[in-house]
Amino acid sequence: MSRRVFVHIGLPKTGTSYLQAIAWPGRDRLREAGLLLPGARKSDHLLSSLVVRDDPGIARRGPGAAGAWDRVRADVAGWSGDALVSHEFFCAASPEQAARMVEQLAHAEVHVVITAREPLGLFTSSWQESLKNKSTTPLADYGRGESDDPRAVWDWRSLDLGLVLDRWAPTVPPERLHVLTPPPPGSPREVLWERFAGVLGIDPATCDASRGFANASMGVVEAETLRRVNERLTGFDTARARGVWLRSFLADERLVPRQGEPFWPADDQVADARARGERAVERLRAASYDVVGDLDLLRVPEDLPPRRHPDSVTDAEVAEVAVDLVAVLMGDLKRRGDRTRQPGGPPSRLTRLRQALRGT
Repeated sequence: MSRRVFVHIGLPKTGTSYLQAIAWPGRDRLREAGLLLPGARKSDHLLSSLVVRDDPGIARRGPGAAGAWDRVRADVAGWSGDALVSHEFFCAASPEQAARMVEQLAHAEVHVVITAREPLGLFTSSWQESLKNKSTTPLADYGRGESDDPRAVWDWRSLDLGLVLDRWAPTVPPERLHVLTPPPPGSPREVLWERFAGVLGIDPATCDASRGFANASMGVVEAETLRRVNERLTGFDTARARGVWLRSFLADERLVPRQGEPFWPADDQVADARARGERAVERLRAASYDVVGDLDLLRVPEDLPPRRHPDSVTDAEVAEVAVDLVAVLMGDLKRRGDRTRQPGGPPSRLTRLRQALRGT
């Protein structure tokens, strides 16, 4: 059985994808170094988070999805070194679900790892991520409460570090709860991986940190354009479809590169985020958790540069982005058609469509 199990529970939008993009390609090297990433593949950790949180959506994830947590636990039980389970949606678990998860791993010494971030930046990033998952909620209406539903991952339930600590801190002794603050502004992005590796007790050089990537943000007009596109979309109802087409193809690859203007939520939402950050910092100062980094970086800065609100975006601005987007998509379609058309081979789907339209 494993010696220690590190359960990395998020928070969402705190570099979790970056860390996972380093760890999973280095899985074999981590294993040689004594750290196991259990399960058949990376998606088993996402699926395990659904099982742990009793999310009925697991039934739509295909054959074998419901057994992901059992596979992860079996691998952990059969391993004599340390193990890492990592997905940001674990943080939304209820106190009972969190305690049950830790109990199911309790043949080993369980550690909980939380990557954190100041809540205003976290709030705006999470709204963008919700848009990439087909949400149509305007920023003005986003984050206006705290859900009691463990399935609610784009909500203060999983974004407020204090609320997450309320549910997860009782599951392990305080010295086994590790909170990683963000690296100082201007630091190399590898600093986060180095801190994470330090908590896990491995040499950061075990994995190639250049494989990691940082999620970039859409500008204010681009984000509002995607929100309005979502209002017109039909289909794209599976997690895979949203991930491939909305998040990657449309948002990350075509809207983010426009490098639009950053934005803030309304003043009352800024004040709410600031208060949540202050409460979390005061709690951490009063506790004996293992904090890695500067707690002051979990506070919302007092002086914020002026930025627009998405409500200020005009129809003309959305139209300009939409027209540019159509032009880009037409170029994508042409290049794809050119690649699939081979001399002497069967006609591509695009060629067949053209022929049908011409009646040939």
